[in-house]
Amino acid sequence: MTATMPADRPSHLAGDVEKGRLVFAAANCAACHATPGQSDPLMLGGGLALASPFGTFRVPNISSDRQDGIGAWSVADLETALITGMSPAGEHYYPAFPYTSYTSMSRRDIEDLHAYLKTLPAAKGRPPPHDLPFFLRARALIGIWKLLFFHQGRSSAFLNGDPVHDRGAYLVETLGHCAECHSTRNRLAAIEPDTRFAGGPDPEGTGFVPNITPTRLGDWSEADVSALLKTGKTPHGVRVGSSMAEVVTNFALLPQSDRDAVARYIKSLPARPTPHP
Repeated sequence: MTATMPADRPSHLAGDVEKGRLVFAAANCAACHATPGQSDPLMLGGGLALASPFGTFRVPNISSDRQDGIGAWSVADLETALITGMSPAGEHYYPAFPYTSYTSMSRRDIEDLHAYLKTLPAAKGRPPPHDLPFFLRARALIGIWKLLFFHQGRSSAFLNGDPVHDRGAYLVETLGHCAECHSTRNRLAAIEPDTRFAGGPDPEGTGFVPNITPTRLGDWSEADVSALLKTGKTPHGVRVGSSMAEVVTNFALLPQSDRDAVARYIKSLPARPTPHP
Protein backbone atom coordinates (compact mmCIF):
# COMPACT_ATOMS: atom_id res chain seq x y z
CA MET A 1 0.00 0.00 0.00
CA THR A 2 1.38 3.39 -0.97
CA ALA A 3 -0.09 6.39 0.80
CA THR A 4 -0.51 9.58 -1.14
CA MET A 5 -1.16 13.16 -0.12
CA PRO A 6 -3.86 15.19 -1.88
CA ALA A 7 -2.24 17.54 -4.36
CA ASP A 8 -4.73 20.35 -3.72
CA ARG A 9 -4.24 20.78 0.03
CA PRO A 10 -3.90 24.50 0.79
CA SER A 11 -0.61 25.78 2.15
CA HIS A 12 0.04 28.82 4.32
CA LEU A 13 3.18 30.88 4.69
CA ALA A 14 4.15 29.86 8.22
CA GLY A 15 2.78 28.20 11.30
CA ASP A 16 1.70 30.05 14.44
CA VAL A 17 3.85 28.94 17.38
CA GLU A 18 1.31 29.78 20.08
CA LYS A 19 -1.47 27.93 18.28
CA GLY A 20 0.95 25.07 17.76
CA ARG A 21 1.50 24.90 21.51
CA LEU A 22 -2.22 24.32 21.96
CA VAL A 23 -2.29 21.66 19.23
CA PHE A 24 0.65 19.95 20.97
CA ALA A 25 -1.24 19.98 24.26
CA ALA A 26 -4.53 18.76 22.79
CA ALA A 27 -2.73 15.92 21.02
CA ASN A 28 -1.05 14.87 24.30
CA CYS A 29 2.30 14.59 22.50
CA ALA A 30 4.50 14.98 25.58
CA ALA A 31 2.83 12.09 27.40
CA CYS A 32 4.45 9.61 25.03
CA HIS A 33 7.43 11.42 23.55
CA ALA A 34 9.01 13.09 26.60
CA THR A 35 12.19 11.32 27.62
CA PRO A 36 11.52 9.11 30.67
CA GLY A 37 13.45 9.79 33.86
CA GLN A 38 13.71 13.55 33.55
CA SER A 39 11.34 16.34 34.58
CA ASP A 40 11.06 18.44 31.41
CA PRO A 41 7.92 17.43 29.45
CA LEU A 42 9.25 19.31 26.43
CA MET A 43 12.44 17.25 26.15
CA LEU A 44 11.09 14.97 23.44
CA GLY A 45 13.88 12.43 23.13
CA GLY A 46 11.46 9.50 23.25
CA GLY A 47 12.35 6.10 24.63
CA LEU A 48 9.16 5.33 26.52
CA ALA A 49 8.42 1.60 26.35
CA LEU A 50 4.84 0.82 25.32
CA ALA A 51 3.84 -2.72 26.16
CA SER A 52 1.33 -4.45 23.91
CA PRO A 53 0.12 -7.98 23.12
CA PHE A 54 2.46 -7.88 20.11
CA GLY A 55 5.62 -6.84 21.92
CA THR A 56 7.17 -3.63 23.18
CA PHE A 57 7.18 -0.45 21.10
CA ARG A 58 9.73 2.28 21.75
CA VAL A 59 8.50 5.83 21.27
CA PRO A 60 10.74 7.80 18.89
CA ASN A 61 12.64 11.02 19.37
CA ILE A 62 10.56 13.90 17.94
CA SER A 63 12.76 16.69 19.29
CA SER A 64 14.25 19.39 17.10
CA ASP A 65 17.55 17.51 16.83
CA ARG A 66 18.28 17.24 13.11
CA GLN A 67 19.99 13.85 13.27
CA ASP A 68 18.19 11.92 16.00
CA GLY A 69 14.88 13.77 16.05
CA ILE A 70 12.68 15.41 13.43
CA GLY A 71 14.41 18.77 13.29
CA ALA A 72 15.14 18.31 9.58
CA TRP A 73 11.52 17.54 8.73
CA SER A 74 9.51 19.92 6.61
CA VAL A 75 5.82 20.61 7.17
CA ALA A 76 5.14 18.16 4.33
CA ASP A 77 7.14 15.47 6.15
CA LEU A 78 5.15 15.98 9.34
CA GLU A 79 1.91 15.96 7.40
CA THR A 80 2.89 12.72 5.69
CA ALA A 81 3.49 11.07 9.06
CA LEU A 82 0.28 12.31 10.66
CA ILE A 83 -2.08 11.89 7.71
CA THR A 84 -0.75 8.75 6.03
CA GLY A 85 1.11 6.92 8.79
CA MET A 86 4.27 6.87 6.67
CA SER A 87 7.74 8.18 7.39
CA PRO A 88 9.29 10.72 5.01
CA ALA A 89 11.38 7.80 3.70
CA GLY A 90 8.24 5.86 2.81
CA GLU A 91 8.25 3.39 5.70
CA HIS A 92 4.96 2.39 7.36
CA TYR A 93 4.52 3.36 10.98
CA TYR A 94 3.02 0.90 13.43
CA PRO A 95 -0.44 2.04 14.59
CA ALA A 96 0.86 2.34 18.15
CA PHE A 97 1.37 5.86 16.75
CA PRO A 98 -2.28 7.04 16.60
CA TYR A 99 -2.25 8.31 13.02
CA THR A 100 -5.56 6.49 12.65
CA SER A 101 -7.00 9.49 14.52
CA TYR A 102 -4.52 12.19 13.50
CA THR A 103 -5.23 11.46 9.83
CA SER A 104 -8.04 14.02 9.82
CA MET A 105 -5.92 16.87 11.22
CA SER A 106 -6.22 20.17 9.41
CA ARG A 107 -3.31 21.49 7.37
CA ARG A 108 -3.26 24.64 9.48
CA ASP A 109 -2.95 22.69 12.72
CA ILE A 110 -0.09 20.66 11.25
CA GLU A 111 1.72 23.82 10.19
CA ASP A 112 1.22 25.35 13.64
CA LEU A 113 2.41 22.17 15.35
CA HIS A 114 5.48 22.07 13.12
CA ALA A 115 6.31 25.67 14.01
CA TYR A 116 6.00 24.92 17.72
CA LEU A 117 8.08 21.75 17.60
CA LYS A 118 10.88 23.75 16.00
CA THR A 119 11.06 25.91 19.14
CA LEU A 120 11.58 22.99 21.54
CA PRO A 121 15.03 21.79 22.71
CA ALA A 122 17.01 19.26 20.73
CA ALA A 123 17.57 15.93 22.41
CA LYS A 124 20.41 13.68 21.33
CA GLY A 125 20.07 9.94 21.03
CA ARG A 126 17.64 7.46 19.55
CA PRO A 127 15.65 4.89 21.52
CA PRO A 128 16.34 1.17 21.07
CA PRO A 129 14.38 -0.55 18.29
CA HIS A 130 10.97 -2.04 18.93
CA ASP A 131 11.08 -5.43 20.62
CA LEU A 132 8.72 -7.42 18.41
CA PRO A 133 8.46 -10.99 17.14
CA PHE A 134 10.41 -11.55 13.96
CA PHE A 135 7.35 -11.82 11.71
CA LEU A 136 6.06 -8.41 12.84
CA ARG A 137 9.28 -6.63 11.93
CA ALA A 138 8.32 -6.66 8.25
CA ARG A 139 6.59 -3.33 7.94
CA ALA A 140 5.00 -4.33 4.65
CA LEU A 141 2.48 -6.18 6.83
CA ILE A 142 1.32 -2.83 8.17
CA GLY A 143 0.31 -1.89 4.64
CA ILE A 144 -2.08 -4.85 4.66
CA TRP A 145 -3.39 -3.78 8.07
CA LYS A 146 -4.01 -0.30 6.69
CA LEU A 147 -6.00 -1.70 3.76
CA LEU A 148 -8.25 -3.43 6.26
CA PHE A 149 -8.58 -0.84 9.00
CA PHE A 150 -7.14 2.56 8.08
CA HIS A 151 -9.14 5.22 6.26
CA GLN A 152 -6.75 8.00 5.31
CA GLY A 153 -8.11 11.48 5.89
CA ARG A 154 -11.39 10.22 7.32
CA SER A 155 -12.71 11.17 10.73
CA SER A 156 -15.11 9.10 12.81
CA ALA A 157 -16.68 12.28 14.18
CA PHE A 158 -20.35 12.98 13.76
CA LEU A 159 -21.17 16.65 13.22
CA ASN A 160 -24.45 18.45 13.82
CA GLY A 161 -23.74 22.05 12.77
CA ASP A 162 -23.37 23.37 16.32
CA PRO A 163 -19.93 25.06 16.32
CA VAL A 164 -19.25 24.06 19.92
CA HIS A 165 -20.22 20.42 19.35
CA ASP A 166 -18.28 20.23 16.10
CA ARG A 167 -15.15 21.75 17.64
CA GLY A 168 -15.47 19.14 20.37
CA ALA A 169 -15.76 16.43 17.72
CA TYR A 170 -12.43 17.49 16.24
CA LEU A 171 -10.74 17.64 19.64
CA VAL A 172 -12.08 14.25 20.77
CA GLU A 173 -11.88 12.25 17.56
CA THR A 174 -8.78 13.75 15.97
CA LEU A 175 -6.39 15.71 18.17
CA GLY A 176 -7.24 14.09 21.49
CA HIS A 177 -7.56 10.63 19.87
CA CYS A 178 -9.70 9.60 22.85
CA ALA A 179 -11.14 6.50 21.18
CA GLU A 180 -7.66 5.01 20.85
CA CYS A 181 -7.74 4.18 24.57
CA HIS A 182 -11.46 4.26 25.41
CA SER A 183 -12.37 1.40 23.07
CA THR A 184 -11.84 -2.33 22.76
CA ARG A 185 -9.65 -3.73 19.98
CA ASN A 186 -9.91 -6.88 17.93
CA ARG A 187 -7.17 -9.50 17.60
CA LEU A 188 -5.43 -7.36 14.97
CA ALA A 189 -5.39 -4.29 17.23
CA ALA A 190 -8.07 -2.37 15.33
CA ILE A 191 -10.87 -0.65 17.25
CA GLU A 192 -14.11 -2.61 17.28
CA PRO A 193 -16.68 -0.03 16.11
CA ASP A 194 -19.46 -1.11 18.46
CA THR A 195 -17.17 -0.49 21.46
CA ARG A 196 -16.04 2.99 20.43
CA PHE A 197 -15.78 5.07 23.62
CA ALA A 198 -17.40 2.22 25.60
CA GLY A 199 -14.14 1.28 27.32
CA GLY A 200 -11.75 -1.59 26.99
CA PRO A 201 -8.51 -3.11 28.24
CA ASP A 202 -5.72 -0.60 28.66
CA PRO A 203 -3.50 -0.87 25.55
CA GLU A 204 -0.54 -1.59 27.82
CA GLY A 205 -2.38 -4.34 29.68
CA THR A 206 -2.45 -2.52 33.03
CA GLY A 207 -6.17 -2.24 33.69
CA PHE A 208 -9.46 -1.32 32.04
CA VAL A 209 -10.12 2.09 30.49
CA PRO A 210 -13.61 3.31 31.42
CA ASN A 211 -16.70 3.73 29.30
CA ILE A 212 -17.23 7.45 28.59
CA THR A 213 -20.58 7.15 26.82
CA PRO A 214 -23.85 8.01 28.62
CA THR A 215 -23.98 4.41 29.84
CA ARG A 216 -21.48 5.46 32.49
CA LEU A 217 -21.56 9.27 32.36
CA GLY A 218 -25.31 9.64 32.05
CA ASP A 219 -25.63 11.60 35.30
CA TRP A 220 -22.71 13.90 34.49
CA SER A 221 -23.41 17.38 33.16
CA GLU A 222 -21.35 19.08 30.47
CA ALA A 223 -19.93 21.24 33.28
CA ASP A 224 -18.84 18.08 35.14
CA VAL A 225 -16.94 16.77 32.12
CA SER A 226 -15.37 20.15 31.46
CA ALA A 227 -14.31 20.49 35.11
CA LEU A 228 -12.65 17.06 35.09
CA LEU A 229 -10.54 18.10 32.10
CA LYS A 230 -9.21 21.04 34.10
CA THR A 231 -8.99 19.70 37.66
CA GLY A 232 -8.74 15.92 37.22
CA LYS A 233 -11.63 15.41 39.66
CA THR A 234 -14.90 13.64 38.92
CA PRO A 235 -18.17 15.10 40.20
CA HIS A 236 -17.96 12.46 42.96
CA GLY A 237 -14.64 13.82 44.20
CA VAL A 238 -12.45 11.04 42.80
CA ARG A 239 -9.20 12.09 41.15
CA VAL A 240 -8.30 10.42 37.86
CA GLY A 241 -5.01 8.60 37.61
CA SER A 242 -2.81 6.67 35.22
CA SER A 243 -2.51 8.08 31.70
CA MET A 244 -5.68 10.16 32.16
CA ALA A 245 -3.82 12.35 34.65
CA GLU A 246 -1.45 13.35 31.82
CA VAL A 247 -4.42 14.08 29.56
CA VAL A 248 -5.79 16.42 32.22
CA THR A 249 -2.42 18.14 32.58
CA ASN A 250 -2.47 18.91 28.87
CA PHE A 251 -6.15 19.76 28.50
CA ALA A 252 -5.84 22.18 31.41
CA LEU A 253 -3.59 24.25 29.11
CA LEU A 254 -6.36 24.68 26.55
CA PRO A 255 -8.86 27.54 26.58
CA GLN A 256 -12.03 26.91 28.57
CA SER A 257 -14.01 26.99 25.34
CA ASP A 258 -12.16 23.88 24.14
CA ARG A 259 -12.85 21.94 27.32
CA ASP A 260 -16.50 22.96 27.05
CA ALA A 261 -16.55 21.80 23.43
CA VAL A 262 -15.11 18.40 24.39
CA ALA A 263 -17.73 18.08 27.12
CA ARG A 264 -20.56 18.80 24.73
CA TYR A 265 -19.35 16.21 22.24
CA ILE A 266 -18.75 13.57 24.91
CA LYS A 267 -22.27 14.09 26.26
CA SER A 268 -23.66 13.62 22.75
CA LEU A 269 -22.06 10.21 22.21
CA PRO A 270 -24.45 7.27 21.75
CA ALA A 271 -24.82 5.06 24.81
CA ARG A 272 -22.96 1.79 24.44
CA PRO A 273 -22.65 -1.14 26.85
CA THR A 274 -19.31 -1.66 28.51
CA PRO A 275 -17.52 -4.66 26.97
CA HIS A 276 -16.54 -7.47 29.28
CA PRO A 277 -12.90 -7.08 30.41
